[in-house]
Amino acid sequence: MNNRFEEKTVASEVLFEGKVISLRVEEVELPDGKFAKRELVGHPGAVAIIAITDDNKLILVEQYRKALNRSIIEIPAGKIEPGEDNEVTALRELEEETGYGAHQFNYLQSFATSPGFANEIIHIFVAKGLYKIEKPAQGDEDEFINIIECTIEEAEQMVLDESIYDAKTAFAILYAKKLIDN
Repeated sequence: MNNRFEEKTVASEVLFEGKVISLRVEEVELPDGKFAKRELVGHPGAVAIIAITDDNKLILVEQYRKALNRSIIEIPAGKIEPGEDNEVTALRELEEETGYGAHQFNYLQSFATSPGFANEIIHIFVAKGLYKIEKPAQGDEDEFINIIECTIEEAEQMVLDESIYDAKTAFAILYAKKLIDN
């Protein structure tokens, strides 16, 4: 990777440390020698799961997102806890949000969500051979979720009608279509 446009940090100030994110302002030296300020959000990273049933349906979750002031439909996902392995997080989130486990569980890809101001990376996993867990682990007490099972065509329509409104889920549906069609 070429770093010819690298911005060197000359000063950094933490403005906020929260449960999920941190906010800092950095003064950087630009490649041309000038200086600029960058407002940056720190995030521990997250996982997301493309859960595909034996009859090639997707398991999605609907939940209210306060930042958007609306409910949206998403693939199961969650924040990585400190020291937790990405795959362990993904299996935990699949169980907590959907009540499913998976006989086949594979890492697919990682990507940056908002690289202009945040360092959050989402790690995508594919879950197949799904089975219902008799007594699944409970999710977050402040999380209210509706589980949706749909075809890939229905999920594509949800992207078009903006029921699916987040990038990770739209990204995942592109991959799911390829996985289901093969």
